[in-house]
Amino acid sequence: MGKVVRIAMVAGEASGDLLASLLIGALKNQLPDAVFYGIGGTRMQARGFDAWWPLDKLSVMGYVDALKNYREIAGIRRQLKRRLLESRPDIFIGVDAPDFNLGLERELKDAGITTIHYVSPSIWAWRGGRIKKIGRAVDRLLALFPMEPPLYEKESISVTFVGHPLADIIPLETSRFSVREKLSIPREVPVFALLPGSRKGELERMADTFVQTARLIREHFLPDAQFVVPLATRETRLLFENAIQAGQAGDIPFRLLFGHAQDALGAADVSLVASGTATLEAALIKRPMVITYKMAPSSWWIGKRLVKSPYVGLPNILAGRFVVPEILQDAATPENLAEALVKLYEDEENAAAVAAAFTDIHLQLRQNNAEKAAAAVIGCLN
Repeated sequence: MGKVVRIAMVAGEASGDLLASLLIGALKNQLPDAVFYGIGGTRMQARGFDAWWPLDKLSVMGYVDALKNYREIAGIRRQLKRRLLESRPDIFIGVDAPDFNLGLERELKDAGITTIHYVSPSIWAWRGGRIKKIGRAVDRLLALFPMEPPLYEKESISVTFVGHPLADIIPLETSRFSVREKLSIPREVPVFALLPGSRKGELERMADTFVQTARLIREHFLPDAQFVVPLATRETRLLFENAIQAGQAGDIPFRLLFGHAQDALGAADVSLVASGTATLEAALIKRPMVITYKMAPSSWWIGKRLVKSPYVGLPNILAGRFVVPEILQDAATPENLAEALVKLYEDEENAAAVAAAFTDIHLQLRQNNAEKAAAAVIGCLN
């Protein structure tokens, strides 16, 4: 019997938990006896991953939040490094979370442990100089997006384009009417999906704005409009419910869902989405959307000086143009957002053009992600 392959992994947020869990599944098909451990979420644990710490210990947003939690996170990193250097896994896979993983990967690589970084940091948007640091830290990079490999190849860094799992999971066409039937939403009413983010900090900054935007749409434009709001956790749901109460918006038909973001987006005519992976989900479901975001003013100020891409939302970055509007920070008032959403709702010609642009993106990203990523990992193990 061959030796058991030991694979250490660190995922830092929900999107990383999904990527890692699919990769674990694909690796287990090839290496049924492999063991997986490190830092991960519930999806990874459901695949047999041994979580030494839960991933929510690492889920922070922006510079200010990161500074507040710095000591605890630095302590976890020290303990994790010590345990990994003692147990010496056959391979270490850092899934996204570059601020946590890249430094750790470099120390492990220097100690002779093979390292993979899964998900390219957004070097095409900001801090492009990080590519040198990435090259020193990893034996191979797994890239989700097609514009990334050429950047790494230019620096002689081993890279594999693996596509995005959401492009494999989400069908090329989503029937609005069948999703509405499933959610018991009438066929003919205007429906807006509201996705205010998956983190507590995002809800604290954005929930009130989303609630007031819905109020303005009902009061000034579309009195029969309905709103579907998928929320990732009990905590974020509570924050949204508090915003409804504080905004005295109990009379507005909000349909709160636990998860089920894809159902919410599929049922909607138009979506309002806080920038992040949810914008990619919305693009793959091919509905018009407004991308919005607010962060702590200091984080925004720093970010603005560092970002070199004219776009914030992934759909626009992938298309290389503004397919959908981005209304950010101080401009993200309920008035501006309501007006933009209604304008998209009324423009059928634009909806068809958006769907065509997003279909191109979907086909590019549909690469049989988990199998491709697993093949790259096994290539490194060999």
